[in-house]
Formats: sequence, structure tokens, C-alpha cells
Amino acid sequence: MKYIVVQIITYAKTRPVFDGYKAARYSKKYLAQHEAELASYRAAKAALNKLLNGEKLPKIADMKKTRRELAEKKKALYAKYRKAQADMRQAVAVKANIDHLLGHTDGRENKAPER
Repeated sequence: MKYIVVQIITYAKTRPVFDGYKAARYSKKYLAQHEAELASYRAAKAALNKLLNGEKLPKIADMKKTRRELAEKKKALYAKYRKAQADMRQAVAVKANIDHLLGHTDGRENKAPER
């Protein structure tokens, strides 16, 4: 996701240079003056075409909204995960206590090295 945002920003920053190049009717002089920016524009456009499979470029506001929604969803799911993890730890502790009280072991008796 971050990669696509970087490409979108590069594309947006270099688009006016390309528009100027187009307005100059693809002048060699303009190309020589802005060669680096035009190369960045072409690379960003190619990367976006590859990433988006030819679809329209999403708007930054829409992407930010989607990112916020996903972050909220992640936060909610992470809270559930933490609760489930705490429940699991408690269940393991209860099982260990019961096993200890009943005298059950899991085969890991005192394995202190004998001298």
C-alpha cells in the first residue's frame, strides 16, 4: 500500500512537468531541461499501470478513508485477539494448576543432572 502511495505522489508531482512538455509539443529543448522529472513521471506512470492493471487512479482522499477504516477494523480485531490470548493463558494456567493438584505430570519430572 505504501509503495502505491509513493508512486501516486511522484506521479502527481511530475504531472505538471509532463503537461508542460505536451504543451510545448514534445520539444527537444523542453525534454533536455526536464529530463529527470519526465523520467520520474514515466516510471511512476508505468508502476501505477502495472499495479492497477490499467484501472483509474484512486483519489488520495479515498485511499486515506480506506486506510482509516482498515486501521479501525485492525484495532477492533486486535482487541479481540488480546482477549482471546488472555483467555488462553488463563486456561493454560488453570490446567497446570489442576494437573499439579492431581499429581499429573507431562513427563517432565525433575530432570536435574545427577552427580
